[in-house]
Formats: sequence, structure tokens, C-alpha cells
Amino acid sequence: MAKTASDLKPGADPAKAKPLAKVSVDGKTIRTPLTQNPHAVRDTREKVLEVAIGREVRAFRKKLGITVADLAVATDISLGMLSKIENGITSPSLTTLQALSRALGVPVTAFFRRFEEERSAVFVKAGEGLDVERRGTRAGHQYNLLGHIGSNTSGVVVEPYLITLTEDSDVFPTFQHEGMEFLYMLEGEVVYRHGSNLYPMKPGDSLFFDADAPHGPEQLTKLPMRYLSIICYPQNSAG
Repeated sequence: MAKTASDLKPGADPAKAKPLAKVSVDGKTIRTPLTQNPHAVRDTREKVLEVAIGREVRAFRKKLGITVADLAVATDISLGMLSKIENGITSPSLTTLQALSRALGVPVTAFFRRFEEERSAVFVKAGEGLDVERRGTRAGHQYNLLGHIGSNTSGVVVEPYLITLTEDSDVFPTFQHEGMEFLYMLEGEVVYRHGSNLYPMKPGDSLFFDADAPHGPEQLTKLPMRYLSIICYPQNSAG
């Protein structure tokens, strides 16, 4: 089942409308909604302290497997007030935070974690990526890591590679690993295998797939060849 680029309904406001993915099934194109809208803009309220505290309170409560009513009984805070706190509508007092911390078994400072947490970014100048050794690396085959962020709030690790092949060689090894992978051809041509399917790829072509299936270049049609390979997998996985 091949997916094309995400799309929006005709006439829809990009900031409000949910994007659609065009999916080809048995030669027919259908549209299916995506779970996230890449054009969405977060409400500015989500950047304030109240919302950050509310998210932490809800997360700790759910981690304990208790309801808002249970928490209300344990803290002697009304259901209405707890609802306002979890939704970031009101600013809880220090006394309220202390009651919540005791009931949830966490320090008061834990409620401020997301508000204070910095988000990481990696900027790599052209030609300054890290050359790495991967299975299949050999003369004329260069794997250039363009960035890496380890522990993060998303729960996934993403590894972007710029792969350059300048010399023909023996048959490539078959790769197979956890996670998802996205390829985007920049230069040259290749026949790429995923499972039992072969995909002739030219500049501008892309391939997005479950990396648990055997995959890898099957035939180097035109050299030199360059493509982006973006791999993502859960943080608790070896990758």
C-alpha cells in the first residue's frame, strides 16, 4: 500500500483543517485523515506555567491509575478545581500543589518539569556531518550522520543519514531493524528492495516503510548516488 504526500481538503484553512493522506488501494485512490496536523499552531496558552502544571498532574494521576474523583478524595480538593488545574485554566496555590504532591507521591518540583525543560535541536553545516561505520560500509559507500538527539519528550529516536555511493560493489547486505525508515533520492538511480517488492528510484522519489522487513539497495542503476535515510525507533530500543 503506497502512500503519497499528505494533502488538505480543498478550500480548508491549513491552520485548522486536518491533513489527508492519499492512499492507493487496488489502483484506486482514497483519502484517509492523519492523526496529526503538521500545519497546526499551538495555542499560546500551552506555553504558560498553568498548562505545564496541569499536564504533569494528569500524567502522574493516570500513571497511578486513579480517577479525578479518587484524587479529589485524597487531596480534599473539589472535582471542579481539579478539572481546572488539569486543563491549565487556573493557577494552583502552593498549598494545593503540596496536597497534590503528597497524594501523587512526587515532589512539588515535578509539576514544573515540562515548563522548565529545554527542547533540543541539532544544526549541522554542509559537509560537517559525522562519518559513521554501519553494516555494509565499504570503499565508495559513505554514511554521514546529520544529527542525533537521544533522550527527549517524544519517546522516539530519529537518525538522519546522508548516504553517498560512488563505486559499484558486490551485492549489498540486507538490513532489518526495529522502527520506521524514510528514503529520499537526491542523485543517481537505484532499485531498492523492501520485503518482496522492488522500487526503481530516481531523484525526487521517496520510500517510507516498516524497517522490520528485509530491505536495502538491490541494484545500483546510476552512480554516483546520494539519498537521505531517516530512521526512527523507540528510545528503549537498541535501534
